[in-house]
Order: sequence, then structure tokens, then C-alpha cells
Amino acid sequence: MTVTRASSRQDGPAHRTGSGPAPAAGDGRAEPWAERLWQAALAADEYAALDVVAEALAAGLDPESVLLDVIGAVQQRVGMEWAANRIGVADEHAATAISDRVIAALPVPRPNPARGSVTVACVDKEWHALPARLLAETLRLRGWQVAYLGAQVPTAHLVRQLHRTGSSVVCLSAALSTRLPMAHAAITAVQATGVPVMVGGLGFGVDGRYAHRLGADAWAPHARAAADRLGAGPLPAPRPRHQTVDDLPHLADQEYTKVTRAAYHLVRETVERLEQRFPPMRDYDEEQRERTAEDLAHIVDFLAAALYVDDADVFTGFLTWTAEILAARGVPARSLPPALDALEEQVPDLPRTRRLLDAGRAALAVGV
Repeated sequence: MTVTRASSRQDGPAHRTGSGPAPAAGDGRAEPWAERLWQAALAADEYAALDVVAEALAAGLDPESVLLDVIGAVQQRVGMEWAANRIGVADEHAATAISDRVIAALPVPRPNPARGSVTVACVDKEWHALPARLLAETLRLRGWQVAYLGAQVPTAHLVRQLHRTGSSVVCLSAALSTRLPMAHAAITAVQATGVPVMVGGLGFGVDGRYAHRLGADAWAPHARAAADRLGAGPLPAPRPRHQTVDDLPHLADQEYTKVTRAAYHLVRETVERLEQRFPPMRDYDEEQRERTAEDLAHIVDFLAAALYVDDADVFTGFLTWTAEILAARGVPARSLPPALDALEEQVPDLPRTRRLLDAGRAALAVGV
């Protein structure tokens, strides 16, 4: 918030809940090439980046190692450097664009018909496309026929694509846990066509707990693990058609629906209450007010996602990550609890929501 003055999370890398998945075992020879690519990315030098990839391949590094242990490692570093406030949003965007460019320079074999076909996509509203791209290219390198659909794929369009391509499996990516409701809708819709679904990305939890809760047929922590699992044999047939509440019976209390429908009002009212309690906010200009509302909207989004899966870790993980981001930017995290107080005052009849807000305050108290 502008009270907190965090940078917009929509513009930066996805947040991490917990320590993140353990990195995949890769080629130890990749490290110096990753360092060179990092320097090229920092300089936004596309030609130097292309030279690094070409020279790494010429030196004997296989394309999958270049993809995951060089390009993928650099992209992971981008996220860490942004979180530590050592690079900005523009730097992150430039580095991601270079990653996309050098991925396209890798040699890709023609697909092996015996492998089968896979559709890879990000769930609706998920704009962090590079993890899905890394998986798609890994599968291509291993001989799969891949339909890569990119970021923010509406569920109806995904299902329509399946009917056209006849893919034998769908791989869905979500970097943010706020996408879990959309992911659930996509999983259920794809399974209704008889096609199994594998999911991945930090949005499903570092241990895949939300993948299982939403009824996915498989989960993988990273691209190599996903490709290995698909290479080991077909995924199990998906369950018969079912309803959302069959997977998540707690949704019957309607708290998730009530919070999402009231989100705009909750944000607006919270801004007004904070202005009353923090007089300096009354002097904010329009941009500062917009930033405050934007950051409060993120808090409400993660609160709703936690209600959806009935897991406080979704909400507390986001709040503690936000506190770390604020600390890196020299802003005290004590500015967050008053926003939670203002939200709680507006939901007196929503017990699960109030418990999540209490958990959020407790998590922040540990680190403040």
C-alpha cells in the first residue's frame, strides 16, 4: 500500500510461500554460463545473451541444461533480486524478454509420434508465463508434440483447443495462489472431457498441497519432474464429472463468494478507514491513493484464495512475503495490521474470514 509503499505485486515476480521447491538436479557445468547470461540480462543485451546460449551449446552443454540450468536459473535469480530490491520492475521485464528470446534460439527436434501430445497453458488470469514456457520447451526437447498456449488462457478456450488438438494430457501453471479458483475451474472442465491434468507452479504450494485439494491428477515441482512423470507412463484417468463442492465442501458456507462479491466495497471502505486513522493519508495524491487501493486489493484477493482452499497459509504466506518486500524497501511492516483491523470490522458475520485475519495478524506479529 502507499501506507506501506510496496511496489505493485502485479508488476513483479510471483511471491513465494515458504522456502520454495528444491531446485532440480542439473548440469554443474552450467553455472558459469548462467552467470554470463545474468550479466547480459542485467545489461539488457540481447545479442550477448544469444552468444552465451550459442557458446554454451558449442561447449557441449545439452539444450535441456541450457534451458533449465542456464536460462531457468537466471530467471529464478531475477525473482530473488527483485524481491531484495536490487533490481526494478523494468529490469525484471527486460530480463524476462531476453529469456523468451534466447529460448527461441534453442534447437528443437521434430516430435516423436510415439510420445504423444501435451497442451501446456497458464490458468485464466495468470500472466507469469515463463515457467509454463520452460515446461513446454523441455517436453519438446524430449520429443513430445506440444501445444503451448501461453499466459491467461480462459477455461472455455482451453477446452475448445483440446477438442481440436486431441491432446492426451493438459499441464496447467499458476504462479499465484490467487489463481486457485480459476485453476479449479480449469481442472474440472478439462477432466470432464476425459483428459487428465497435471499442475505446477508456486500457486499450488511448494509441496503441491493445493493441487491435490483441487483434484488434479498429478503435480510436479519443476519442469524436469513434470517431464519425467509424463515420460514414465500415462497419468491416471480423471474422475467422473463432479461439482466444486465435492472437492471443497467448506465452500457451502458462501464466505468465499461473499468476500469476492464485496471485494471492491471492502477495499474502498478500508481506504476510508485508514485515512481516518492515518492523517497523512489525507494528503495523498491520486496516484498514491490508487497504489493504496491496489495493494489492499491484493490483500483481499489472497484472503479470498485462502477462503477458497480453507488454508490460512495462503493468506499468511502472502502477508509475511509482503512484509519482507517492505523491509527490503525500508518500509515498516507495522503498517499492515491496521489494514487487517479495518477489514475485520466489515465482516462481523464471517467466522472463517475473521479467523484468517487473526492468523494474518499473528503471522505479522512474529516478524514485526
